[in-house]
Amino acid sequence: MTSLPRRLRRGLKQAGNAAGGSIAVAILKFMRLFSPDSTANAGGWLMRTIGPLFKENKIGRANLKMAFPEKSDAEIEIILRGVWDNVGRMGAEFAQLDRLWNEDAYKHAGGRVELDQTSIDRFLTLQNDGKPALIFASHLANWELPAVCAATYKLDSAVLYRRPNVAAINEWLAQTRSSCMGEIIPTDLGAPMKISQALERGAHVGMLVDQYYVRGVPVTFFGQRTMANPLIARLAQHFNCPLHGCRMVRLPNNRFRAELTEEIPPVRDAKGDVDIAATMQTIMTEIEGWIRQHPEQWLWLHRRWRPEDHAGI
Repeated sequence: MTSLPRRLRRGLKQAGNAAGGSIAVAILKFMRLFSPDSTANAGGWLMRTIGPLFKENKIGRANLKMAFPEKSDAEIEIILRGVWDNVGRMGAEFAQLDRLWNEDAYKHAGGRVELDQTSIDRFLTLQNDGKPALIFASHLANWELPAVCAATYKLDSAVLYRRPNVAAINEWLAQTRSSCMGEIIPTDLGAPMKISQALERGAHVGMLVDQYYVRGVPVTFFGQRTMANPLIARLAQHFNCPLHGCRMVRLPNNRFRAELTEEIPPVRDAKGDVDIAATMQTIMTEIEGWIRQHPEQWLWLHRRWRPEDHAGI
């Protein structure tokens, strides 16, 4: 039987989560009263100011020193300040996702989000080839926007996402994201089946692949051994569908550039089967190249390398 103190702690935690979730949702709704530019600027300023006080700042600094041993301490601090700025802007933009993408991005570069002609052509191919596809992304700039792009242009798509622990926030996300992102699939036990169903109907499934995964496959990332989630490579093996990368680049004046890579063929072994680990290495190498171009826009604040992988921070 559960002890009274344990039940009491559980009840207090649930009550705290509920109260915190309600406050968070109220803040998100309040932020929608203002323009995306003003909230993003305020969020960037706030996190540049208070971010260095959090323990994640130390993790980010250690990660950056490991990834860029050639950079000076001053250069590392400049990048880290930019990381917090991006986190703040991302948080503010989170409440305004449906207002960030301009439907005329195909036609001109004067909107909030721009695409070059090469990316437009690749997107149109995905849209019209009648095939499912797998799209990988990373925690760069505003990593929610690629899914908004797909929904804006009526691309049959599904996005894998991590469900928040707080019920009120999860409910708000489900309501707001479904209106501007298409199908969203939480990362629970039912995710593989839902992803398979989406691909079988010809949908384009997107997922973030750059976080540490304990039960993953070993890859080299910034010269260090780490673990990557092999799900997308296994799906490519099973469904034999095109694989592309998509990234957002944050530009001045609260603008973005969306980029879609050419098709990236999975690595195959001598038998012609998809080599899961080698394919994940190809994907992580692509992402590393993205990050090296704009290191201040990646989320360095989690433990990407672990001691158990012989590359501890």
